Amino acid sequence: MPVEITWWGHATCTVEDSGVRFLTDPLFARRLAHLRRRRGALPPPEAAAAEAVLVSHLHADHLHLPSLARLAPGTRLVVPRGAPAAVPGLGRLARSGGLRLTEVAAGDEVVVEGVTVRAVPALHDGRRLPFGPHRSPALGYVVEGEARTYFAGDTGLFDGMAEAVGPVDVALLPVGGWGPYLGHGHLDAGRAAEALAALSPAAAVPVHYGTYWPIGLDGLRPHEFHAPGGEFVRLAARRAPKVTVHLPDHGERVRPEVAR
Repeated sequence: MPVEITWWGHATCTVEDSGVRFLTDPLFARRLAHLRRRRGALPPPEAAAAEAVLVSHLHADHLHLPSLARLAPGTRLVVPRGAPAAVPGLGRLARSGGLRLTEVAAGDEVVVEGVTVRAVPALHDGRRLPFGPHRSPALGYVVEGEARTYFAGDTGLFDGMAEAVGPVDVALLPVGGWGPYLGHGHLDAGRAAEALAALSPAAAVPVHYGTYWPIGLDGLRPHEFHAPGGEFVRLAARRAPKVTVHLPDHGERVRPEVAR
């Protein structure tokens, strides 16, 4: 079976490879603090079904405890090293929910039903904001089964990015955010196209845009909400013309063609 990618919105994707399902940064909330889901229906209950969940960093829109509480007992939960110490509720949730908690740092590997997950570096703030200085490394992950699928989490461009990630067939790259301005440690559509050119996968899917937006800021730079996906497609065609870019709607499944 070829790899299948379902984008549920924001950074939440299901990656299915070799019959094993991986769920990235699950966020199943209609509202999170000052953010409201503005596009795409909430993912259905079956979106939480996975053999393993990959959490890239500690920010609440990526490590969202109420969403993790929807996971079935026995699900492996892969988190950055130090996450349970920085987010005490995480350990309690894992124990009460019967989750198999695994902490990793860049370079570590976890095997899930024969499919290898490799943690790779990311350039992003690793703190659990706004609660203090507790840090864990921000990570990306490469799922290596029939294809090599890179989930970047949140990251900026950094020196040696392609070497740190390694050869990949599919890249899930953040191209936007949840507000009118992106700070340090993020990719916008242009920087994501630069990353794509360096990584040179067979296929790519833009994520982390067009889902959540601050309440009351609809009129402030609305193109930062609506435009990043299409802008990434346009810039990727210029910077990485050999890469096939898929632009799924919320809840849509795509099957990138890869040659291994």
